[in-house]
Amino acid sequence: MDPATAAVSVALSAEGEELFELFRRPQGRSRPRPDERAAIESARTGELCSGGRAVVTYRWGDGRNPVLLVHGWESRASRYAKLIDRLVALGCSPVAFDAPGHGESEGDGTTLVEYRDIILALHRAHGGFVTAVGHSFGALAMSLALRQGLRADRVVAVSPVPDFAYLVDVFCQARGLSPHLAREVRTRIECDLYPGEPDMWTRFSVLDGATEDRAPLLVVHDEDDEAVDSARAERIVEALGARARLLTTRRYGHRRILGAPRVVEEIALFAAGARVVAGHGAGQDAEVAAG
Repeated sequence: MDPATAAVSVALSAEGEELFELFRRPQGRSRPRPDERAAIESARTGELCSGGRAVVTYRWGDGRNPVLLVHGWESRASRYAKLIDRLVALGCSPVAFDAPGHGESEGDGTTLVEYRDIILALHRAHGGFVTAVGHSFGALAMSLALRQGLRADRVVAVSPVPDFAYLVDVFCQARGLSPHLAREVRTRIECDLYPGEPDMWTRFSVLDGATEDRAPLLVVHDEDDEAVDSARAERIVEALGARARLLTTRRYGHRRILGAPRVVEEIALFAAGARVVAGHGAGQDAEVAAG
């Protein structure tokens, strides 16, 4: 049974039920874009089982210097195509998956906890990673996995969702939900999607326990991100001090940032062990600045 529906059900109003279903399921399954097909066709594919469903995995390269790539909500592994090509050229071996309900994997939805478990299964299979890269919801899942066994020498968070509460709050605010309806949705999320997860509203956070980690962190965020406020990335970097760096982009938004040429190059060099050169966004002509 799908873990997203296998828990105790909480009665909702008809409107609350409709909103909960809208929240928990990806709205459509994206397909590979023409410029992504070559990378996907060159991958060695495999499968993991999660909740009785097949999860498709991908790997490239010769196995040396493995780099984990975690896609976001309503996305798929192929969105990393340009980065995959560059990583392979630098001698790295990218590893990725399509989450349940995404890409080529089975199911109609997934959870943050299921993402984490798939990430940890890949960690066990590959023995750790030189770098772990996560985008959006995938960055949040990656941070949870890092506190529960995932090992990576370096970490990259692209357009990171800062915490699960932020994700739910944005969902409720975007639909103008009344306080009563918002409470209904949050209660159903707690009971049906994340049963047995104490303090999930504070624990499911990029910053929870992050100060104990010493791995260098590169945060990449676009000033024009329409899904996650770019100020959140600044707060993450400020909270983590010297080990974190911020790469700020312009005009790419939440999704196109993954294919931006300069972003791809900076992430690839960082993942391969090169240092991102520090600079300042203000007054620069370049679209990317490291700070």
